Amino acid sequence: MAFGLLIAGIVLVVLILLASSIKVVKEYERGVIFRLGRLVGARGPGLFLVIPIFETMVKVDLRVSVFDVPPQEVITKDNVTTRVNAVVYYRVLDPEKAITAVERYDYATSQIALTTIRGVIGQAELDELLSERDKLNQRLQRIIDEATDPWGIKVSAVEIKDVELPKEMQRAMAAQAEAERDKRARIITADAEFQAAKKIAEAAGVLEAQRGGMFIRALQMIKEATEEKATTVIIPFPIEMLEALGYRTEKKMETTGTGTQ
Repeated sequence: MAFGLLIAGIVLVVLILLASSIKVVKEYERGVIFRLGRLVGARGPGLFLVIPIFETMVKVDLRVSVFDVPPQEVITKDNVTTRVNAVVYYRVLDPEKAITAVERYDYATSQIALTTIRGVIGQAELDELLSERDKLNQRLQRIIDEATDPWGIKVSAVEIKDVELPKEMQRAMAAQAEAERDKRARIITADAEFQAAKKIAEAAGVLEAQRGGMFIRALQMIKEATEEKATTVIIPFPIEMLEALGYRTEKKMETTGTGTQ
């Protein structure tokens, strides 16, 4: 009876050890194996055996991971205080390095991203931060990727999500934008008046070149004026009508000028 219990106990222990030695790693995971503390290599995906007691396994996720960089107060190159937050996308390319080269690769990557963002934003001016954000994102991605490459980490993208400015700076920027819009409106109005004046001058030249042109234009103005219900109508009297009556204004002016002298 005692022997039977012993055999049953041994079989149970063997089954437990066998069950613990069977490991299943998913398609997006790898199992980093250590044998008596020494690195054996990465295995997976699929099913494989691990020698109980002598070997241990650490799972590493190879999918793209993302984390938020909390808002950071940064002083830009032109001495403007801003609050900037960002998001970082990364994935593990070498699971062996990710486990053996750094402790908690996810935490280390987040700290590298945080310090890099503070440094890069501190070297940029406010206008660059607001208008050239893509360039800053690429610069951040390159610097963080180079820093985490020895750990087997690939940083695929860094995106600055939001930039918060002080209220005083927001009001100053709003006033600057309003002044810029007013400047463009004045330039457009002046350009329109200049073009209209050129067209009027060209039209006056055409009317003056044609004999009787001013007289016909005056008749059109009289017609337009009399169409409205008005009590008083001012009718211009063109000089050409005086010439048609035989009155020479130029000669009259010359005679008057000679007599005055």
